[in-house]
Amino acid sequence: QGVKTVKARHAIADNFGETGNIKQIRLHQDDRILACGVEFGLQDLGIGLGVLVMQQQRRAGAVQAARNGGADASCRAGDNNRLARKILFHGVVDSTGLAHHLPPRPMMNLPEPSADARAHSNALTRLIGEAIGDAGGWISFVRYMELALYAPGLGYYTAGARKLGANGDFVTAPEISPLFGQTLARQVAQGIKLGLDTVLELGAGTGALAASLLQELELLGSLPRQYLILELSPDLRERERDLLARRVPHLIERVAWINQLPHLFEGLVIANEVLDAMPTHIVRRNGARFEEAGVCFEGGRFAMRFQAASGDLCKQADALGLAPGTTTEIQLVAQAFIRSLAASLSRGLALFIDYGFSASEYYHPQRISGTLMCHYRHHAHDDPFFWPGLQDITSHVDFSAITNTACEEGLDLAGYVTQAHFLINCGITDVLAAVSPEDTLRYLPLANAANRLLSPAEMGELFKVIAFSRGLDAALLGFSHGDRSATL
Repeated sequence: QGVKTVKARHAIADNFGETGNIKQIRLHQDDRILACGVEFGLQDLGIGLGVLVMQQQRRAGAVQAARNGGADASCRAGDNNRLARKILFHGVVDSTGLAHHLPPRPMMNLPEPSADARAHSNALTRLIGEAIGDAGGWISFVRYMELALYAPGLGYYTAGARKLGANGDFVTAPEISPLFGQTLARQVAQGIKLGLDTVLELGAGTGALAASLLQELELLGSLPRQYLILELSPDLRERERDLLARRVPHLIERVAWINQLPHLFEGLVIANEVLDAMPTHIVRRNGARFEEAGVCFEGGRFAMRFQAASGDLCKQADALGLAPGTTTEIQLVAQAFIRSLAASLSRGLALFIDYGFSASEYYHPQRISGTLMCHYRHHAHDDPFFWPGLQDITSHVDFSAITNTACEEGLDLAGYVTQAHFLINCGITDVLAAVSPEDTLRYLPLANAANRLLSPAEMGELFKVIAFSRGLDAALLGFSHGDRSATL
């Protein structure tokens, strides 16, 4: 139902009170992660992507998919088993050789997609169906999520449709107000003074955060030598250039777009809602054994089915001490991304802003159904098979696992706080106080934005900011109070 268009786009956020009870708050997160085409080493995870493009608008753009084993099944020519696979998947094939499938079951209060949108979803459904047929009738959920979000030209983030704003599926914090970027700029300015004069933003969506940061850094007298944006989508690059040309035309020469993580990068990395957008594995504890969720096709529709988990997925699930009957997410892809980032960062600071929990909260015995959530037209629900390609699919971040991976790769944990603490530490009240309350046209929107960014009922508690560093020895401004690193 009506979901608040704040940055909590994942939706079920669990706040543990003193009694230990879970209070569920449905929040609609907005930012989503932008293009961060990076080699994640996903082949090692069996996902089939060498380069995963995440776009903050989550987001239109081209995804370069390096698949093990050659071209995608849907592009193979002369495959004698193609029709048989279609029959296995769909059960019915018409005279043209195209398979039929049933539309998703209708959901109360969710708007119907247009005819063109339905046709788009059906095309993606056929592609996923062929992947299931190629795999013998079952693919892992992480593979399904990868295709649903990032299949070239068809996935939710790669099909070119706008995801942000009132006419999209969610709104991001930088889109809410420049207050977010203006406050974050204080932490960036400290990094620049420490010698980190190159900023790298992993996906910039519309460019709103980059514009706000550059404007404020100029006022602070701390402009970076260069502002890099890792963005693979030509469409998003154009939007970002247009916005930056309008808002900071005199600074546009400092901005450069890149296609991959730099080698031996020295500087400051900003990743706003990047990790939650990465495909995730789902596991279930069934008695004494662990099972991995996968997707098959039954009765004309996608269905989730479980098989025995193995390898690193089973090892990590076993270490979590999950209660019997628990179904939850384990983010091997996000961990692989952190390893790639650590290999790239020779000296500097990486700031991740996202919603999620420490492992003790994430895998609390009272949270037995995980955090997977979908977003469609500003509505949150829990069916990942509802009109594939037309909705976002997300999961909260396990910051403990992210921290363990980063530290194993030689990075230092530099701080972990709630978004509210981070913004207050960085001086959001000072930024707000710079505008007179008498100027109601300017002050009231900023005050409203501050409430959304800081309130525990909105983004203040659910969203966290975590920092990893290499070669730095300085207390960071944004983590001066309220550090929760000990909880990781």
